Amino acid sequence: MTKLEGKHVLLGISGSIAAYLSCDLARKLIKAGAQVQTVMTDAAKAFITPLTLQTLTGRPVIQGMFDEVKQWDVEHVGAAQWADVFVIAPATANVMAKLTWGLADDSLTAAFLAFDKGRVIAPAMNTVMYENPATRINEEILRERGCLIVEPQVGLLACGDVGKGKLAEIDDIVLYIEYALEREKPLKGRRVLVTAGPTVEDIDPVRYITNHSTGRMGYAVAYEAWLMGAEVTLISGPVELKALPVCRTIMVRSAGDMAEAVFREKDKADIIIKSAAVADYRPAVQSLEKIKKAEEGFSLDLTRTTDILAELGKEKKAGQVLVGFAAETQNLRENAKEKLEKKHIDLIAANDLTSPGSGFGTDTNQLLLLWQDGGSKELELMSKEEAAKELLLAANEIWRERND
Repeated sequence: MTKLEGKHVLLGISGSIAAYLSCDLARKLIKAGAQVQTVMTDAAKAFITPLTLQTLTGRPVIQGMFDEVKQWDVEHVGAAQWADVFVIAPATANVMAKLTWGLADDSLTAAFLAFDKGRVIAPAMNTVMYENPATRINEEILRERGCLIVEPQVGLLACGDVGKGKLAEIDDIVLYIEYALEREKPLKGRRVLVTAGPTVEDIDPVRYITNHSTGRMGYAVAYEAWLMGAEVTLISGPVELKALPVCRTIMVRSAGDMAEAVFREKDKADIIIKSAAVADYRPAVQSLEKIKKAEEGFSLDLTRTTDILAELGKEKKAGQVLVGFAAETQNLRENAKEKLEKKHIDLIAANDLTSPGSGFGTDTNQLLLLWQDGGSKELELMSKEEAAKELLLAANEIWRERND
């Protein structure tokens, strides 16, 4: 089940060349289980037809203020009561100005003015228009009123200019829609530091040692923390996952790089979640030249890397919560408990790599949570996003007990 399953999305489309991309957005939302109702300005119809959107969504498009709408049981402004979230993509400079100053001279702006839940605005326009002081002021006012602004990309625009003004990626707009739908923000005001992925330890310019971590669990933790209202810093090893634009991300390669980044950021965090699979060993000597193949066997001398989690446990500041992970293949509870106590962790999430659906590269995980005071909780097999949320709620409860 996705976060959009069964949700009602009101999709507003204004007169930008990027209007054609609203079709992709509508289709993606529907595929994720949402119901989508579109509302268009007259200018938008110059770029895309209502019939296209009606075919995609299965619902007549709301157009003129007083047009007759057939075969639909929610009237014009009543769409605001039906919807769980209102997204305007693309939003032109003109529409943003109207939204800022409360004008309601068409169906889109009237519905927006009547809407009191999560609102997402994705601007798309010429760079000079976007950077104009009037637009900048309007955007800031909309932010202050609780609207989520999905900033446009830098790229080649329809006018031939290259600059900021291109509609954000559809996947990024969806992220903000999911954020708007997450009503509860238990981590609001918290600063969360998350590590994710493997590290890569170079042997020579063409060879390295690493592990099977894909980073999915860590990225799920970072995303869920953001959805729950936290300010998130993600320190990631090399992964093949889509970047999380909603988090401040620091990419690293080796265990040494990871340690340097973590120690630089640790004191800024309220909650630290170490989900990265950091190499315990690295080559004692990294060759600057490719090591040539020899007839005899090859022996690689390894040396220990910095135990980041243990160092964090020693240097933990007052009120801070430290969460670790333990990926095991045997004696899950015993090994996790030993790591919890030895490294002075507040909470540890252990998983059995031999359990179906709980290893590296899966979309699911089954966690055993252990607390420093001896408490424990076994989670059932669930999506990594659901497991991440459970873990974050547990970590936040510890933080509240220490700081409230």
